[in-house]
Amino acid sequence: MARVYNFSAGPAVLPLEALQDAQKDLVDYQGSGMSVMEMSHRGKEYDALHNEAIANLHELFGVGDDYQVLFLQGGASLQFAMLPMNFLGAGQTADYVNSGHWGAAAIKQAQIIGNVNVVADTSKDLPARMPDLSGVSWTPGAVYAHMTTNETISGAQYKDLPTVSAPLVADMSSDILSCPRDYNRFAMFYAGAQKNLGPSGVALVVIRKDFAADAGKALPAMLRYQTHIDKNSLYNTPPCFSIYMICLTTRWLKQVGIENLYRQNVEKAKKIYDVLDSSSFYRGTADKAYRSDMNVTFRTPTEELDALFVKQAGENGMKQLKGHRSVGGIRASIYNAFPVEGVDCLVDFMKDFEKRNG
Repeated sequence: MARVYNFSAGPAVLPLEALQDAQKDLVDYQGSGMSVMEMSHRGKEYDALHNEAIANLHELFGVGDDYQVLFLQGGASLQFAMLPMNFLGAGQTADYVNSGHWGAAAIKQAQIIGNVNVVADTSKDLPARMPDLSGVSWTPGAVYAHMTTNETISGAQYKDLPTVSAPLVADMSSDILSCPRDYNRFAMFYAGAQKNLGPSGVALVVIRKDFAADAGKALPAMLRYQTHIDKNSLYNTPPCFSIYMICLTTRWLKQVGIENLYRQNVEKAKKIYDVLDSSSFYRGTADKAYRSDMNVTFRTPTEELDALFVKQAGENGMKQLKGHRSVGGIRASIYNAFPVEGVDCLVDFMKDFEKRNG
């Protein structure tokens, strides 16, 4: 088996143990005579997997029965619209933090629905950073306050959570369950699964039930959170295989432990940042105070060398290191399941590339 080191920002690397479990049961899931991809979402075999995934996530997040775990479709991008459609009514205001590409994308969709107050904006700042929220003016009576905890493209991440009076909502697509957090501080948080939770095709939404009960009722059923709460994410046929992979991934997360993963994530990122900080050849593109543990972004002296770096790294088994098309450069996404030895391989290559091209 010739697996590469996959630095993709998403769909991203999955735990090898989860992939091997899925491979073992791919054709015949535990004697059922069917693949999970072929099962009815109403059948007992799938139902057990579905509910185990939900229970695992409740445990990992440390949230109780006052929260509902939902498996929805449309990725985090649909949540950019679905959230304000449910909660942002006429004459109301929602607060948003614009921390970069994805914060701006959420704002753009919300502005179609209703009144948005952008309380802080660092989307154009270089080096990239997250807004300091300690002194911002939150809107009194805002229906919710929205933030993005990690900007995948710029490589900036919040290390601490703000204190707000409005219900706090967060897009955690690229750093969910990568570090200890008090998830009970959120009225709702969501994430596309394809970075730290599983494959593409499913979005996770965790929402406090009393918050969901305040949502507007004048929406089609599929766009109402309460519809999916009432039906345990089975109102329509869900992406069964993607949810099955979340089940396998959460088993792995429980086995390893979030605290252990967090220490490993910090250590992995530090190895790359140490090379950047000791080099006059490489330049990190995120402010040191906000550097992401999930997405390390940097550049060489020229765009031509950036391209050569990506090309030669790929020839040495390190794939998907090209930066996002909107900003260029180099990006190493090192999510929970990314192996330590892959980071060591990248660090060695970075040092060698600088010797040859510096």
